[in-house]
Amino acid sequence: MKWILLIIAGLFEVAFATCLGKAKETTGTTMWIWYGGFLVCLAISMILLVKVTKVLPIGTAYAVWTGIGAVGSVLVGIFVFKEPATFWRVFFISTLIISIIGLKVVTK
Repeated sequence: MKWILLIIAGLFEVAFATCLGKAKETTGTTMWIWYGGFLVCLAISMILLVKVTKVLPIGTAYAVWTGIGAVGSVLVGIFVFKEPATFWRVFFISTLIISIIGLKVVTK
């Protein structure tokens, strides 16, 4: 359960980064709705991260949380915001995914 909560927290990190990107693209009321989504996703992500760090080592939990956020944000950037998917970006995101899996495997 702790790992599932950590993954969900990481996904909410991706969501708050996405909300920031969408807010940057809009104006008026729509912009403020995206900022509201940012605050909600940020709060949920942090609350779940705090909960998880009570049972997982902080170094592992934080590394996995930021890793999920980084990988997810890059993928959202590529697929939603049409950022370039260069060989090196994909290569280094792949190594990050392997590292996150490695942390899961070696953490009890």
